[in-house]
Amino acid sequence: MEVRQLQIFRILAEELNFTRTADRVHTVQSNVTAQIKTLEEELGVPLFDRLGRRVTLTDAGHRFLPFAAQALSAMEEGQRAVKAGSEPSGPLRISAPESIVTYRLPQLLRKFRRKYPHVELIFRPHLDNTLTVELETGKIDLVIEMRDTISSSAFQAVPLRLERVFLLAHGSHPLAAHRTVKPADLAGQTLLLTEYGCGYRAKLDRILAMQNIRPGHVTEFASVEAIKQCVAAGMGIALLPAIAVAREISQHQVKALHWAGSSFDIQTHILWHKDKWVSPAMAAFRDLVKDTVEEAEMEGNGLVISGSFAR
Repeated sequence: MEVRQLQIFRILAEELNFTRTADRVHTVQSNVTAQIKTLEEELGVPLFDRLGRRVTLTDAGHRFLPFAAQALSAMEEGQRAVKAGSEPSGPLRISAPESIVTYRLPQLLRKFRRKYPHVELIFRPHLDNTLTVELETGKIDLVIEMRDTISSSAFQAVPLRLERVFLLAHGSHPLAAHRTVKPADLAGQTLLLTEYGCGYRAKLDRILAMQNIRPGHVTEFASVEAIKQCVAAGMGIALLPAIAVAREISQHQVKALHWAGSSFDIQTHILWHKDKWVSPAMAAFRDLVKDTVEEAEMEGNGLVISGSFAR
C-alpha cells in the first residue's frame, strides 16, 4: 500500500469524480483509476461504486476513509516534526464556536500574530457532530469547546473558564417584567436557539425534557448574530453567552431574564487529540490562551464588550 494510493483515495472520496481527482493530483484519469483498482485489490474489497457517471463510496470505503486520513495526517505531522525547529511556524487549524471566535479571540489573535508571524492560522467550522472525526484525522489541530465535561479519553483538555449564559428577551416581552422566570414559564413560548448539539442549548433541552415542558415553537439558527437581531425585534426568547450580548444588554436592546432554574453557565476547554504530535505552533497557541485567561482571572476584571478573556 503506497502513500500515493492513499492520497488519491482521500481526494476521490471528497470529489467523487475521477476527472476532478486527476486534476487535483496532477495526473491523468487512467492513472487515478489504476491506483484505486490496485488499492482495492490489495484490500480485497471495492471502495467505490461506479454507477454510470456517478461515483459513490461503498460501505467498506466509508469505513476505510478515516484510517486512510489518519495515516496521511500522521505522515504529514512526521514530516513537519522533522523539518520544524523550535520556532512556531506552518499551518495551525483551529475550531471554535462563533461566540468565542467573535468575542473572545480577536485581541488574542492579534497578540499571537505579532509574536508568531510565521504561523498560518486557519479556522474551521465548529460542528459538534464531526469534531471527533476531524481531530482523529488531523483536519483540526485544536478545538475550543463549550462543554462542562470532556468525556472522551481520546482527547487532552485544559479547562479555560466558565462562560455565563443568559436567557434573553426584548424588554416588551411579558416575561421581561417577571421577578423570576421558572422553567414552567417557557411552556408555549417561542424559543430562538443555536443548532442542536450546542453545549448550553443542550442544558436547556434537558431542563425542558425533565419537566415535560413544551415550548410553543423552536427556531434554530446557525448564527449568533441572527439570534440577537431576532430577539431585539421581539420575535422570542433566546439563550446566548453573556460575551455575545454584553453590548445589546448595556444598550437596552435586549434584557437578561431573571432565570430561577438550573444554571446555563458552561465551562470552556481547549483540547487536542492525545496521540497527536504537539507542534510548536499548537503549543504556542495553547499556552497563550491559558496565560491570557489566567491573567484576566488574576485581574478580576468585570464583563467587558471588548472581547478579552476577562470575566
